[in-house]
Amino acid sequence: MVASSPKPIEKIRHDVVGSLLRPAYLKDARLRFEEGEMGADELRKIEDGAIRDAVLLQEKTGLEIVTDGEFRRLNFEESFGASVSGLGSSEENTRYYEQRAKQARPLERAAIPALVRTIADKLHLVRNLPLEEFRFTSQATARPVKVTLMSADYYRQRFGPGAAVSAYEAVEDFMADVVRIQREIVTGLLEAGCPYVQIDGPRYAAFVDPREIEMVLQKARDPMAELRLSIQADNEVIRGLSGATFAMHVCRGNRNSMWIREGGYDPIAEALFNELDHSRFLLEYDSPRAGSFEPLRFVPKSKTVVLGLVSTKTPELEKTDDLKRRIEEASRYAPLERLALSPQCGFSTNVGGNLITEDDQKRKLELVVETARQVWG
Repeated sequence: MVASSPKPIEKIRHDVVGSLLRPAYLKDARLRFEEGEMGADELRKIEDGAIRDAVLLQEKTGLEIVTDGEFRRLNFEESFGASVSGLGSSEENTRYYEQRAKQARPLERAAIPALVRTIADKLHLVRNLPLEEFRFTSQATARPVKVTLMSADYYRQRFGPGAAVSAYEAVEDFMADVVRIQREIVTGLLEAGCPYVQIDGPRYAAFVDPREIEMVLQKARDPMAELRLSIQADNEVIRGLSGATFAMHVCRGNRNSMWIREGGYDPIAEALFNELDHSRFLLEYDSPRAGSFEPLRFVPKSKTVVLGLVSTKTPELEKTDDLKRRIEEASRYAPLERLALSPQCGFSTNVGGNLITEDDQKRKLELVVETARQVWG
């Protein structure tokens, strides 16, 4: 059964960004698999059960859009990394992320992650992991299923100083293959009836962070020219494709309840909202690091903004009245009928997860749904 919605996704006034906290039994199963104590078939059965439970959780909270929690992934990048051959292997595993979570200090600024990874050979699509995720999850629910993918431009960072690249002479050739493969992944999703494809674009926040803008300038590059290369790559992935809602999620880092970037949307708002072909924007707005709502004045009438006002980084539960006040404030710059509400990011960017509990997660999802009901009916 392909999931269908009683109303267009653009009319749904609440959302969930993607990942959910992995239950302890799922993390234990993945660890046993990685250490050779469990086979792939057994792991998949445990993942299947965990995803069904995650779908049920979302349905019980009242969410009209659901995801599989990204339970088959080690981290959010695996929508691409686990689907292709040619990228060098990573040393990251469940134990690595669990150790990082133990060392994390909530709400502190983390170092910019080391993004260099060996490009060992020409890239080829060897499996469509997002399609596999959608096919299973759409059989577990009658509600529309969202699938999340990594931004194509995110991988342009892999092609730089320090990267071991032998298969490609120029970054343009590398990016042509990245975009081609991403289009194959998205086309497979559309053919299977996926109604909602979200692109995770954390690199867009780099163009609002003074520290990272200075790094670009030191390399004698123009930040706005770099921004438009990012937009061009993400547009090429979906150009001419139809049949689903395409969304772009922008955040400032979310690993282990820490953050990476800061700065309001002001420097990029006009280009981001008008030049990207995506019709739905999920924007982090849970802290002063995201700046004011004023840049929303650049959002075209044909597009929807999902306000990420509920933090996935801390266990403290936001107050409904405070959220309603902030939504009203945002509506001064974009009409209420083009706004929606969500958590600011996923709850578990990697298998380690943010430093909150599953009960905290449930209460925050319920808060999003109830606040949206009070505001939009």
